[in-house]
Amino acid sequence: MHMQGEPATMQHNPQYQDVVAEVAAFFEDQRAQCVQAGIAPEAIVFDPGLGFGKSFLHNMTLLKEIHTLSGLGSPLLVGVSRKSFVGKMLGREVNERLHGGLGLAAYAVMQGARIIRAHDVAPTVDAIGTVAAVIQGSEYT
Repeated sequence: MHMQGEPATMQHNPQYQDVVAEVAAFFEDQRAQCVQAGIAPEAIVFDPGLGFGKSFLHNMTLLKEIHTLSGLGSPLLVGVSRKSFVGKMLGREVNERLHGGLGLAAYAVMQGARIIRAHDVAPTVDAIGTVAAVIQGSEYT
């Protein structure tokens, strides 16, 4: 998972020249280190760390360009459930962010994400299952 800074201070003033390029470079470097350490490439998953050391604009840019990260050769995990940037987008408190998170999770899958981290599992399974059924041209059950 990508994260700029340390948990206690990561949101104070995150800075990137090009957040997508920097996260992509981090993934490629970390994958190389993992493979060199003996981890099988197929066991590696990338997580852009939405909300972890990123401003609102950084998160929006990563989501808009998520297809770039999903094309790097390892499955992409995305976590948008209940995130503060979803609340900022919608003007909603944490317990009112389900629908926004479902929309972003569906968008991420449409752009190539293969794993979704969620708090509200059943609604997320339904939202992603219906999107996957359309993408794969199959029935959702």
